[in-house]
Formats: sequence, C-alpha cells, structure tokens
Amino acid sequence: MNDLLNLNRLIFFTTVVESGSFTSAAERLDVAKAVVSHQVARLEQELGVTLLTRTTRRLHATDEGRRFYDRCVVILREAEAAYGEMSQRASEPSGTLTLTAPLDYGAAVVAPAIALYRQRFPQMHVNVIFDDDVIDLAAGQVDLAIRVGWLTDSSNQARRLAAFQQYLVAAPALIRAMAAVSSPGDAAGLPWIANSALKNPLRWTFSGQEGQTVTIDVNSAVTTDKTPAAYVCALAGVGVSVFPDYVVARDIEAGRLVRILPDWSLPAGGIHAVFPPARFRPAKVRAFVDLLKAAERHRAAKMTMASEWV
Repeated sequence: MNDLLNLNRLIFFTTVVESGSFTSAAERLDVAKAVVSHQVARLEQELGVTLLTRTTRRLHATDEGRRFYDRCVVILREAEAAYGEMSQRASEPSGTLTLTAPLDYGAAVVAPAIALYRQRFPQMHVNVIFDDDVIDLAAGQVDLAIRVGWLTDSSNQARRLAAFQQYLVAAPALIRAMAAVSSPGDAAGLPWIANSALKNPLRWTFSGQEGQTVTIDVNSAVTTDKTPAAYVCALAGVGVSVFPDYVVARDIEAGRLVRILPDWSLPAGGIHAVFPPARFRPAKVRAFVDLLKAAERHRAAKMTMASEWV
C-alpha cells in the first residue's frame, strides 16, 4: 500500500503524460531518463495495468492511463496546494531540519553554517548526521543532503553550491626528509596514505599549466577508510595524501602541511545540496541552503586571496 501512495511516482507518471516522452519528462524533472522509465514501470507493475503506449513519435496514455492521470492531477494539485499554503504561512523556518553531510566537509563548513543558522533562527532544531555513507533520501527521514564529489544519476534534485580543489600535501618534517619533488612522476615513489573511501585512491591524474596530463600509480604505506583518519596521519608525518582544499587550507596557511606540486592540479569536484523530489521546498531548507551558499562564496574569496599571496 505504501508504494501505491508514493506521490513521487505519480509526479513521474503525470510529467511523462504531459511531456509526451520519457526524455522530455526527464529533462523537465532534471533526472536521468532511466529513472523516469523505471518509476513508471514500477507504477504499472503495482497497479497491474498498462498506463502508456508508444507510437513512433510519442507516448500516449491508454484509457486506463488517462483515467488514472486525471485522478493523479487532482491528488497532486491538492498536495501541492496544502504544501504551498503551509509554506506561505511560515514566514520563517520552523520545526526540525534534518540534514546529512560527509564528516570532513561537515566539520569544516557545515558545522559553522549550522551555528550561524541557529543564531538567525533560534527557534529551529537541527538534526545533523555527519557520515560518509550516502543516505537514501527517498525514505523521507532527511530534508537535505550535502554531497561532495561527483554526483551519480538519481531521482533526487540537486543544486550546485560550489567547487573544491584537491591538494597533494605532507607534513613539513616529511618534506624535509624527502627528495625534491618537481613532477608527478617524482611523487609516485613517495610514501602514500591511501583513503579507501575513494574510488581510486592509488591512481591520480595531474594537469599541468600548459594543458598536459600525467597519471601516476602509487603504493600505499598506510591505508585508511576515512578522510579524517588519513588527515590525522598526514599531520603526523606518516606520508603524503590528497585532500579537498576545505580540509587542509588552514593547515597549509599555518604551515602545518605543505602543498606538493602546487603548479600541477588534480581534478576538481563539486559540492551539491541534494533534496528529495518535491515541487515545493520548505522554508527551513531554503534558508539553510542559501546560508551555506553564502558561506561557500566567502570561502572561495578567501581561497582566491590566499592563492594571490602565494
């Protein structure tokens, strides 16, 4: 019964009917075409009827599909009106905001943003989950997820907040004990701290200022499964490792870590706010995302100023 009451599937189905194709519906909903097709197929399977038929140019609703579409439009309109009415009544965020973020980004950026959020909206309660595991938003228990890296196709909605750079770093004592590193090839023989939470922790591609790329395979001296653990090992001088700029920028500025190969860059990643599919977004979520976006603009400005002084 719960699957039959899944409003998200009704949104997918009605959008396909209105758009005339899975491709157009996917573009309108900003999700992958395969997600739309799968959700409509699940809906047909649950109902036990064929809702759509395909011609050479366009999808059409069957008789059963047309009747179901008419009912869905009413259901979604009522749900949207109820949600919109509640949103309009709420002049500022209220209730509980539940969000999740990776531990390293959470500690560096999200936690200070939560402090500012609570200062502006002291009536808000924040339930935060700092975890590197990807939490399923479809279960409806999380209002907002902050995802760092490279997004995969999903049925969720996403807003890009910022980008981050990756730096190869080491502790000063280790730098002094190492031979000079002037090219990515030199870095391949260093003692590496491998973060197994990454997809390819032992292969890195560097880009030079003239557009050249060099990919190196490295051997790990230490392997860990969490970025904070790799970070602590790097500070202790265990080995060299790659971290996002928001993790190590202050340490580089303070001299606790040294950036290796600063004239070479590693692939940049994205920082995204990810939401469950919905036609309205609660004020409590919008306010936090706007605040986090502003925090990222401020952080980017500081990073730019720091690079200009280097």
